[in-house]
Amino acid sequence: MASYDYIIVGSGIAGLYSALLARKYGSVLIVTKGSIEECNTRFAQGGIAAAVGAGDSPELHFKDTMAAGAGLSDETMVRILATEAALRIKDLIELGVPFDTIEGEVALTLEAAHSVPRILHAGGDATGRYIEETLSARVRAADIPVLEHCLATKIIIEGGRAAGLETLSASTGQREVLACRHLVLASGGAGQLFSLTTNPSVATGDGVALAYEAGADIIDMEFFQFHPTALKLPGVPVFLISESVRGEGGILRNNDGKRFMTDYAPKGELAPRDVVSRAIVSEMNKTGADHVYLDVTHLPSTLVLARFPQIYHYCLEQGLDITRDLIPVAPAAHYMIGGVRVNAWGASSVAGLYAAGEVSCTGVHGANRLASNSLLEVLVFSHRIIENSVGRGESMAMVPAQRRRLAEAKSGAVLSLPGKKDIQEIMWRSVGIVRDAAGLADAALKLANWQTAASVLQSREDYEISHLITCGRLMTEAALYREESRGAHFRADFPWTSEKWRRHIVINTGN
Repeated sequence: MASYDYIIVGSGIAGLYSALLARKYGSVLIVTKGSIEECNTRFAQGGIAAAVGAGDSPELHFKDTMAAGAGLSDETMVRILATEAALRIKDLIELGVPFDTIEGEVALTLEAAHSVPRILHAGGDATGRYIEETLSARVRAADIPVLEHCLATKIIIEGGRAAGLETLSASTGQREVLACRHLVLASGGAGQLFSLTTNPSVATGDGVALAYEAGADIIDMEFFQFHPTALKLPGVPVFLISESVRGEGGILRNNDGKRFMTDYAPKGELAPRDVVSRAIVSEMNKTGADHVYLDVTHLPSTLVLARFPQIYHYCLEQGLDITRDLIPVAPAAHYMIGGVRVNAWGASSVAGLYAAGEVSCTGVHGANRLASNSLLEVLVFSHRIIENSVGRGESMAMVPAQRRRLAEAKSGAVLSLPGKKDIQEIMWRSVGIVRDAAGLADAALKLANWQTAASVLQSREDYEISHLITCGRLMTEAALYREESRGAHFRADFPWTSEKWRRHIVINTGN
């Protein structure tokens, strides 16, 4: 049996950055079910938030993040994020990430719910791609082994500790057991739960499902963020239109050409994402359309091309010149706020098991992630994971929380294993931007019954379907249990925010 000091599951920024840090302290293996380039990181257009500009400070970044979290952000975690941001940006620069500059200084832009411009970007709107290419090149140069097209199928627990990983080669069908001292989940989110998503096909919630099955705490799964503006054209794949487009002055208009966001929020287009998403849904319902429009035609064309070259060229390929034409947009599933519960050093409730990036839940985002904090969270807590693994971090126990278990299936019917589209349709319809008890209960029952059919798994597709079902159940039952509206979780039957629900929902197997 092959054995490593560190096994890292995932090849996005969390996995690559963790691997580059970990190699100084022992042997490292990256396991990724796609190629090293397939991940959410390369689709991150907006950039990374950090208080590095004049007139900004970690304290101001802290306050903005706490305000966006709708009462559920962990103050300790947010202070760590804001305080260590500049050091982690320095790391990326030293690794060679070419952030955009103006007259020798890092260029900063504004995004929704930030009080000052603090978003660093690279290649205009190609930040994720630049980071991914830089880090993957560093990993290859360091000869860090990467198992590509290899799916993690089970976390091995020995003596209450994560001790390794069972894997399946998607290309050969070969199964293998790998041992390790430290297991880091960096496998991304679960955007493929929904029919409209900005996430790549690999985002099937594998890490959360594996951690849950291994007995780890899963927290805040009811909070899933929908991006307000994804390109909506017939026959064209969902494509993200960055938050920064509105930050630079883009205006949302309904099908009648009327600017509407000022009717919903004082900050208009720069309101938090959940507010903008629900406003767009409301306007679509009023007009019977499946989209609204994002208008940048009033901005200088030189600004649009310089700041958003990727968006401009993609839209142009679809016959849309955004310097002259309105951009049809609609909300799409974007970011999983909840995930594997970790402490300030990235450690889960299972010894030896860490999680970083979208698969984790540090408590930084609370109920509603502040734009561009996600890539920063990856850097800060990946660094802390490796520091902790070599004894430089402090011992930090989990804060006690109310734990729940998934409900037992109440129907005797056992359904065949569903297709991905079956899961996506019910999740979009019943666990999407606007939810209610009837829809959530219906989805919970279907998912529970589907799970009984997911007992014999052979292929990558089988495992992905099983992981989506598990994540769907975790999200749906948490959303059904939380009888209020807060941040990214909106219940039409409980449209208010309740102080008694200013708490977290933690689900585990009870092992």
